[in-house]
Amino acid sequence: MMKESKTDLAYRVMRERIDSGAYMPGYRLVIAPIAQELGISAVPIREAIRRLEAEGLITFERNVGAQVALVKETEYLHTMQTLALVEGFATALASPAVTADQITRARRINDTMRQTLDDFDPQRFTQLNLDFHSVLFESCPNPHVLELVHRGWNRMRVLRNSSFTFVPGRAHESVEEHERLLALIESGSAAELVEQSAREHRLATLRAVLARNAEHDEGEALTA
Repeated sequence: MMKESKTDLAYRVMRERIDSGAYMPGYRLVIAPIAQELGISAVPIREAIRRLEAEGLITFERNVGAQVALVKETEYLHTMQTLALVEGFATALASPAVTADQITRARRINDTMRQTLDDFDPQRFTQLNLDFHSVLFESCPNPHVLELVHRGWNRMRVLRNSSFTFVPGRAHESVEEHERLLALIESGSAAELVEQSAREHRLATLRAVLARNAEHDEGEALTA
């Protein structure tokens, strides 16, 4: 097995931290401490940062240096709109093939999500949210549609945006919507109803985030 290069090591560590949210948008990447932590020189760190910059994950700001790129609202909007469509359709296509065991597994995940609400961790909640939906859409018989769903979720990871960080109240609504979606699938409801429920569930999160951003922008304008 080929030994990992120092640049690859630095890239992998920083990329994992960006993807996990350990390095949040706006986080400054100071080369010296990272190099010291990894036990390597500054050169591989700089090379890894250039790779991450080429991928759009890192930007350089004057008098600031390298920092994790900020999430653009339009990127989030377009990704969520697309995901609502393809995931809703994939869930509808998969619904006839979802087994009782899968329903039980999805409900167990949703119960765990409900239990985490009192001691809320948005990153963990987001992972559980993906686990829940994966149970329902992974049986989709159309591999092209399923690929689009995976691409949408991967894009959300690149955006490093847990919606529940910004609108934690949305998490309470989300688990109840999950239960209603499960009830539809469990009862053998028409594919159109399942698709509508899954799509509206995703769009409700989008609307909550956009409304929160609008309130934030209005508040900053009034302060100014």
